[in-house]
Amino acid sequence: MRMNLLRQGTLAVMLLAAPMALTACDKKGPAERAGEKIDDAAEKTGDKLEDARDKAGEAVKDLRDKADDAVEKAKDDKK
Repeated sequence: MRMNLLRQGTLAVMLLAAPMALTACDKKGPAERAGEKIDDAAEKTGDKLEDARDKAGEAVKDLRDKADDAVEKAKDDKK
C-alpha cells in the first residue's frame, strides 16, 4: 500500500512539473537569440545581394542597348 501511494505521489509530481518544464522551453537563451540575429542578418544580406544583382543586370542591359544603338548608328553613317 505504501509503495502504491509513493508511485501515485511521484506520478502526481511529474504531471504537475511537466507543464512547467515545457513552459521553460519557450524561453530563448542567448545562443538562440544570437542565432536568430545571425539568420536575420544573413537574410537581409541576401536581399541586398539580390537587389545589387538586379541593378547590375539592368545596367548591363542598358549598356548593351547603347552599344547596339552605337553599332547601328555607325552602320548608318557608313552608308
